[in-house]
Amino acid sequence: MAEEQTELEERIIIKDQHTKEIDLVNRDPKHINEDVVKVDFEDVIAEPVGTYSFDGVWKASYTTFTVSKYWCYRLLSAILGIPLAVIWGFLFALISFCHIWAVVPCIKSYLIEIQCVSRIYSLCIHTFCDPLFEALSKICSNIRVALRKEI
Repeated sequence: MAEEQTELEERIIIKDQHTKEIDLVNRDPKHINEDVVKVDFEDVIAEPVGTYSFDGVWKASYTTFTVSKYWCYRLLSAILGIPLAVIWGFLFALISFCHIWAVVPCIKSYLIEIQCVSRIYSLCIHTFCDPLFEALSKICSNIRVALRKEI
């Protein structure tokens, strides 16, 4: 009984990865468009003190800007939203595919190969350079520096 429940929960979790519920209220939960598209009328059009249009013109301009922005966005998203979602889905699938099947294996292969080269390089350094620098250090260890102030 417990195994069947666990198996059912696993199937539900696997299904939820592709058909999860969409939040229709908070459509930007990770705030990726926090400051990009928050453009209101006051951010674009402003009249300085002493240069005011008629109140009716100001109200009509506000309403026209807000409604046209709202409906233009809705119309563009209705026409282009699904095709662009397909294109973006394809692009990110392609990037994931290349990363999983090409980039990571190349990096792993490189790391394996460079490890062999690293051992050979380390062996050469320890074989040839260590004795040389040890001899130079013994030669230079007998050097004494004395500073005198001459008047």
